[in-house]
Amino acid sequence: MVDNSMRPRPLASPGQMGVDYEQRVDFDRLRNYRLARAQAALDASACGSFLLFDFYNIRYTTSSWVGGALGDKMIRYALLTRGGEPHLWDFGSAVNHHQLFSPWLKSENNRPGFLGFRGAVAPSAGLMADAVTQIKGILTDLGLQDSPVGIDIVEPPFLFEMQRQGFTVVDAQQHMLDAREIKNVDEIMLLNQAAAMVDGVYTDIVEALKPGVRESEMGLPRVCLTPDL
Repeated sequence: MVDNSMRPRPLASPGQMGVDYEQRVDFDRLRNYRLARAQAALDASACGSFLLFDFYNIRYTTSSWVGGALGDKMIRYALLTRGGEPHLWDFGSAVNHHQLFSPWLKSENNRPGFLGFRGAVAPSAGLMADAVTQIKGILTDLGLQDSPVGIDIVEPPFLFEMQRQGFTVVDAQQHMLDAREIKNVDEIMLLNQAAAMVDGVYTDIVEALKPGVRESEMGLPRVCLTPDL
């Protein structure tokens, strides 16, 4: 009998559809791996929690996504605590969506939040102060209120409010980048799929590109990679 478990296997780039007859991307395994990597990074740091505003760090720790249009608005944020599960603040309809379709997130850890759309609402309105007070309450319940809070990116008024309420704020971006550096099999498979899609489009371009052909006449779909992997 041949032991196939010892045979080298090529990097997989299977079809994008889920099937029952072939092992493809295991999204539960992917989510568990990413959260474990983030938790390990937090445990290895001097922080008691990570407060994340970077869209890709939020996706990495919570496996939630609402589209790139809000990526520069600093409206969504997640809190990862030592030994705890992530808390996520999002706009109202997204909260309901997560509660319905993202069972890996605790329902009570999905909260509505709004900080002001990067200046559309002035800090004097109190939204940031209320948000920091809520975060402080969660950390106090966990006994982490005196531990440094790592933040990846932040608006200055929010940072100042954190400091005003007694938090020591340190950098978490490098910790998250280090966590995301090592990919698991599912991330590699998704990267291969994305690369194959782009290769296919460029093949179509080469075949269609002729002297005198305009870009508007190519009729090719735009393919975007997902850099958050």
